[in-house]
Amino acid sequence: MAAKFVVVPEWQGSASSRSMRLIDGAEAIRGDLPSAATVTVDIPLGAGDAVGTGVHRYSSLAVVRERLAEALRQLADTDVPIVIGGDCGVELAAVEHAFAGARRRGARLGTVWFDAHPDLNTPATSPSAAFSGMVLRALLGDGADGLVADPPLDPAAVVLAGTRSLDDGEAEYLARSPIVRVDADGVGAGLGAVLDPLGFDEVYLHVDLDVLDPAEFGGVPDPQPFGVATADLTAAIGAALAGRRLAGAAITMFAPPSPEAAGEDLAPILRILSALTAGTR
Repeated sequence: MAAKFVVVPEWQGSASSRSMRLIDGAEAIRGDLPSAATVTVDIPLGAGDAVGTGVHRYSSLAVVRERLAEALRQLADTDVPIVIGGDCGVELAAVEHAFAGARRRGARLGTVWFDAHPDLNTPATSPSAAFSGMVLRALLGDGADGLVADPPLDPAAVVLAGTRSLDDGEAEYLARSPIVRVDADGVGAGLGAVLDPLGFDEVYLHVDLDVLDPAEFGGVPDPQPFGVATADLTAAIGAALAGRRLAGAAITMFAPPSPEAAGEDLAPILRILSALTAGTR
């Protein structure tokens, strides 16, 4: 297996006033990636339109989903895609691709969602109408036509890690869902113990950088206090990959305050990338 980096500087799924900075963040990370193992997905220039779906910028998001899905289809079977966002909306195509591969291999695949937010809104519950806050729910089969996984993920195969900021609709959904949660203070030492009984052969690892504590990493649109230390996150990634194949991963939501400031936050991102790529060697 070999890591293949797919850079997707999508910003249209974010509700933040800093959403355009996600382009700068993706470009900054790309500058430290091996060019021979990196491909870039072109993003529409326009914001896009909701076209009556309840999802802001739906039309551009649908285009990115198709373009990313096609880029992933072009990879070799031995490639392990590591998607570099952009906003969390890139995960719709990325996770779908990972699950299709796992099904071909006859493997049971779990998704670990390292994120301060659960991204479990729908167009009916979202306070912002931003797709970044809906993408995991869309992967579970609920959302706007054209931005929903088919087939959907099994919620019992999803683990939320470091999540600590929920909207009311998300909290209501989680109260009746079998999704497993690991609090931020238990991520470093406890994730392996949570995953082992679940029997996953492979894992997909979603890393929204706002899972990190703002004292260590501030380059995100919506920082949340009491987050995970970088060392604990990399330890948790290692635990997730112990005895399990990495089917894919993504790093999302790097929005530096300026292109010039992007380099100040790259060190923890590179540590996270190193932990992820250890699963491809």
